[in-house]
Amino acid sequence: MSERSERHVPVMLQRCLDLLAPALADPGAVVVDCTLGLGGHSEALLATFPAARLIALDRDKEALRLSGERLAPFGERATLVHAVYDELPEVLQRLAVPRVQGVLFDLGVSSMQLDEADRGFAYARDAPLDMRMDQTTGMGAAEVLNTYAPGELVRILRTYGEEKQARRIVEAVVREREKEPFDRSGRLVDLIRDALPQAAKRTGGNPAKRTFQALRIEVNGELPVLERAVPAAVRALAVGGRVAVLSYHSLEDRIVKQVLSAGATSTAPPGLPVVPEQYQPRLRLLTRGAELPGEEEVAENSRAASAKLRGAERIREDAL
Repeated sequence: MSERSERHVPVMLQRCLDLLAPALADPGAVVVDCTLGLGGHSEALLATFPAARLIALDRDKEALRLSGERLAPFGERATLVHAVYDELPEVLQRLAVPRVQGVLFDLGVSSMQLDEADRGFAYARDAPLDMRMDQTTGMGAAEVLNTYAPGELVRILRTYGEEKQARRIVEAVVREREKEPFDRSGRLVDLIRDALPQAAKRTGGNPAKRTFQALRIEVNGELPVLERAVPAAVRALAVGGRVAVLSYHSLEDRIVKQVLSAGATSTAPPGLPVVPEQYQPRLRLLTRGAELPGEEEVAENSRAASAKLRGAERIREDAL
């Protein structure tokens, strides 16, 4: 195993395994890791459930290469696919897998992407402003900064970064990009630091954190992708199948909560004395709200600090 794989610590690993376990014990069970990354969760799934088969998706070709080395000992039990997780239905159709027993999402940016100096995800070091999880397609963060209309940039920073100083930051970006286009993360970090009032710099860690999050979400279309992917994962589950989702900020968690809660709620009109089958909930929630990591895990793995875990079980088919 590579040094990088050894450094990667999967978040809330044991709890994810416990949530999925009842669905993965039988021979022929299929579990999908929608966010393969460096393969930590996938490796544990294959090792813990020896009768299960894994299908793992990632949009990052470098992640697929590294995790492929890590999962090679499991042979044909692991199928790795270059895809974004909202492409799950097409992937399953291509592999002739109509239903699965488990689905895992570990959202957000991976530790590998943060560690790669030339990807531009980390505001703590100067690098090309890219932030694409799949570097073979789409526009990078520099192009977003240099070409988007000011109003659109303000919307992105407010919506995706929950940045209260969005207008002030964007005004500075527009001024500076007219002098010279942005291409490095260090210049953006310096600009944000200079643009913010002193009070805003004293709260919430690095002042560039929210802007970088917003740009990353925009560049990779993360929230629209998630809005499609979680319902698709629920539809792919066989009855008795389970889904577990790790999210890392409130926007992701809100989408996950809405989809799972809707599936666990009756759709019957109010006042019916008996609720017909087609209105019964399709899901049973497995977590009370969002579960958080323990203090010990956060101390050992800083990436776990903002994690929220939600899970659900498919308890009936969709109504016809």
